[in-house]
Amino acid sequence: MNSFITSSIGKKAIMGVSGFFLVSFLCVHLTANLMIVADSSGETFNEVCHFMATNPIVRVIEPVLALGFLLHIALASWLTLQNRAARPVKYARSNQSGNASWASRNMYILGALILVFLLLHLWNFWWKIKFAGDPLLAQTEVDGTLMENTYALVSGLFKTSVAYCVLYILGGILLGLHLTHGFGAAFQSVGLSNRVWRKRWAVLGVLFAVVIAAGFSIIPVYFLLGLG
Repeated sequence: MNSFITSSIGKKAIMGVSGFFLVSFLCVHLTANLMIVADSSGETFNEVCHFMATNPIVRVIEPVLALGFLLHIALASWLTLQNRAARPVKYARSNQSGNASWASRNMYILGALILVFLLLHLWNFWWKIKFAGDPLLAQTEVDGTLMENTYALVSGLFKTSVAYCVLYILGGILLGLHLTHGFGAAFQSVGLSNRVWRKRWAVLGVLFAVVIAAGFSIIPVYFLLGLG
């Protein structure tokens, strides 16, 4: 078992599983975030955030999610360094472009850029909600329940910062590009792919990537157009 985990195949399999976990998180996170657009009063989004902050199951999953991110990043770094060590002489660019997509050849760079965006995103929202606090988080009442006004914090930044809106859209696009290859690669890493399904996963990966990129981009566009 230990030899499998430390092998290249084992690391890729674990990375694939962590990828599935993160994809599931993206679906949940995007659904929650779209409540910002679905209800301009902010009440629905506040209720969703309050539920996630107080539900004991979600609070247990949160540190597991953080470990999943760290594991995914660590394995990606490890495998990238291994691949570079095994190929000290770079292949010709023409051969690379013919055998693999741009996203697949630049997964680590895309991942690093997404990490930068994620850290900025955590600083602006998660850190304030969990630790630092913010005047915009003053409690509000929704259906008789007092809760933090998370909607005011999130919408406030989008309303006042065009730069952050643009950055958020860029983050969504980078995430989409990362998923165009990562989605199918996750299935291949755990052995759920063959010649036929590899093409199907590739198509599904592109569709999923477009949905995720467009879904996250809708939010800043919504505020840039003055609809929120």
